[in-house]
Order: sequence, then C-alpha cells, then structure tokens
Amino acid sequence: MTPILLPCFLLAVAASFADVVLAAKPNRQPPPTSDAETSDQCPEPNGFFADAEQCDKYYECVNGKITEKLCPDGMVFNDYSSEYEKCDLPFNIDCKSRPKLQEPQPSEHCPRKHGYFAHEEKNICDKFYYCVDGKYNMITCPNGLVYNENAGICSWPDEAKRKGCTSEEVFQFDCPKVDEATGLTHPRYADPEDCQYFYVCINGNIPRRNGCKLGQVFDDVSKQCNWARHVPECADWYKGRLTPDQLAELENPPTPKPKGTKVSKRKHRPQPVVVVEE
Repeated sequence: MTPILLPCFLLAVAASFADVVLAAKPNRQPPPTSDAETSDQCPEPNGFFADAEQCDKYYECVNGKITEKLCPDGMVFNDYSSEYEKCDLPFNIDCKSRPKLQEPQPSEHCPRKHGYFAHEEKNICDKFYYCVDGKYNMITCPNGLVYNENAGICSWPDEAKRKGCTSEEVFQFDCPKVDEATGLTHPRYADPEDCQYFYVCINGNIPRRNGCKLGQVFDDVSKQCNWARHVPECADWYKGRLTPDQLAELENPPTPKPKGTKVSKRKHRPQPVVVVEE
C-alpha cells in the first residue's frame, strides 16, 4: 500500500513541568549518489514526514528512498520540522487530522507502554500513572488538584473537566450564593472540616481548595491565614501533631547568626626597609 504523506508544517507545541520526549535525531542528509532517483512517495529527497492518517507513524526519506517507521507505543510523531526524528507525548501534538494509532501494548496500570494515564477508578481523581516501557510509577497530585487527562498534568478540577472529578464532587463544597460584585472578589470560606484549609470561590461559584502554611490556620473573620493561637476556634488544631515549642519556633524562627569575618591564613611578612642615601 502506498503511504500517504502530509506536507511538513510548524506546530505550536504546549510543553508541561512533566513532558517526556524521545531524543531528536537530526537528518544528516547524505549526498545523493549518481543512480539515486527521487521517489514519488517522498515530498523531499531527505527528511522525516508524518503519515496522513496515523499519528504515531512516520517516514524517513534518504536520497528519495522511503522507510516506514513507528513511534514507541503511546507516543506520536512530532512533525514540527522535517529535519528531526522526534516522537512526543500526545498532549503536545494535534492529532485530530490523523487520529489512527498502532495497536496498544498494555501492561499493569499502563494502557500503552509510554505515557501518563488516569487511575482506573473514576472517583480517584488525584492519582495517575507514569508509564515507561510498560512499567508504571503512581504519582499523586498536590492537595486540591486532580489529574488532567487532556494536558497530562495536575490542575484545578474546573480546568480538568473530568467526569466524576468536578470541583463539587472532589471537595464536597458548594460556594454560597453571592451577588455579582461580591463574586468578582473571589470570596474565601473556611474549610468546615480542616482549619488549615479554605476555599476560594472563583467568580463566586467555582471552589478551589487552598491551604495555609504549617502552624497557621484560616481565620474566617479576617479571611486570611494566621497563627493558630490567634484564632480561638482553631487554637488547638495542631495539638498532638506539633509541640508548643515547635509552634513557637515556626512563628518566631531563630535569627541566623551573622557569618564571621574571614581571617587570612597568610603569615605576615615585614616589608624590607629601603634606605635612601643622600
């Protein structure tokens, strides 16, 4: 079957704090031999070119001779430049016009050999798997974030837009009804179950969970974080977890001692006295 090729064009690639790509191999473009003829299948005599239908398939052309290739399972061909052979994560490449993929090679927790994948249980939103060569490593998102299947990163539930992982479902918290003017201030509300945390209601209706630093709690009167001893209803929140001395040290960290002046270890050598004769 004659392969279908796409012309090479630039793509805007969205990179994330977690992107993993294969090393790019430049096309060295060897000099053509006298008997080499350019094939009709190669857009250019030398380069790497995407398949028009399958996102993880591509072709290498050397002196007009074409070779069909596949990216590792779970990765797709990055066709931003025909000079480089590069497979990338699907989050970084637009495959809408060539949606076909090779048959998956699944293993435990890994639907494909390479990539980031959501937890199998739909109600576990903050955990996902990072798979390399069919071997997985489970990663947990920071508190308040969920795994975003479209971007391959952790993000706010309202940005991830995952079924079963909405802000209301994850936090079990509904923002109180407020007028439009108040909503624009992104009002804050205490977490009813945890003194250290609070909710910011974006535009008054989308909850996002935030936290105070260790030793502090959210003051629902001032709407700010404060040391636990200053908030009566949460004064004992850290009891049993931090001692009074530890809390005091967090609130008043010791002042670092100034560094002493360095003294040279060179031995003093007196300068010779020069006598000037008149």
